[in-house]
Amino acid sequence: MIRLFILGTAFAALLAGPTLAQQPTKLLNASYDVSRELFAAENEAFIKQHPGVTIDQSHAGTSKQARSIVEGLGADVVTFNQSTDIDFLAKNGFVAKDWTKAFPNNASPFYSFPSFLVRAGNPKNIKDWGDLARDDVHAVFPNPKTSGNSRYTYLAAYAWANETYKGDQGKIEAYITKIFNNVPVFDTGGRAATTTFVERETGDVLITFEAETRGIVKQYGKDKVESVIPSVSLLAEFPVAVVDKVAQKHGTEALAKSYLEFLYSEEGQRIAAEFGNRVNNEKVAAEVKGQFPDIRLLKVDDVFGGWEKVQKEHFASGATLDKLYGSR
Repeated sequence: MIRLFILGTAFAALLAGPTLAQQPTKLLNASYDVSRELFAAENEAFIKQHPGVTIDQSHAGTSKQARSIVEGLGADVVTFNQSTDIDFLAKNGFVAKDWTKAFPNNASPFYSFPSFLVRAGNPKNIKDWGDLARDDVHAVFPNPKTSGNSRYTYLAAYAWANETYKGDQGKIEAYITKIFNNVPVFDTGGRAATTTFVERETGDVLITFEAETRGIVKQYGKDKVESVIPSVSLLAEFPVAVVDKVAQKHGTEALAKSYLEFLYSEEGQRIAAEFGNRVNNEKVAAEVKGQFPDIRLLKVDDVFGGWEKVQKEHFASGATLDKLYGSR
């Protein structure tokens, strides 16, 4: 009788699935190029709440990351800087098609925008987007074909020009082409562009997310570089998603969801703000409000009619970016 009871209990446990201790405890987060320090801190805090969990990181331009996942990179979650790259995963069956509804704020826990970093004292007096087209100014930003960071730069510059030149396509495209022609080198990702500007001392202004510029000033000091906030920029959301196809294979769906939910918690939001990101949590946003200058942020939906239209008109093969970038 005792033996039958033990066998029955074991069979019931088998049907119930693995216990919490037996569930997978390792995640791979594929993220954008300049988020290394941010997620090192986020991961450490999450692991303190979940002892025994391991989180590995992969960093590169998000378009490259998305392609790598389709080609076999086993990422359980993505924390990207552009929704079109997650849409690419959704179209290939790796992410749910309604992924933007899985988490608050269209699955974007925090945000930033393209901003400027210049040499100490701002010797070229670079203050706004128009200065990037001057003959004596060489801007540094990564290749927009491989970097979501740089595509935001392209769109922000385009949006500024659209306002300035009142929709005159000839003037807008001439302005964008001029900027491209002034770029000394196109790195593949945002962190490589930072290295080119700061350590190799190439170029007059680095264009990257405000969060990155704040981190660089903190790391290298105001005696070497300083940040400049332009008059207007483009809202850059940082969307996240569980890579369902991979997480289901690894059995990490619950852990992956919990990890991304942590980014929305007060602790996760404070860490994001500490690393220069602007946050959506009202309590945390109020706490750090004095640290972030006001800026007018335009939205992709309002200026360009949404990401789907942007992808078709600007980033698809043979579209506007190809035409202007190819003229460099």
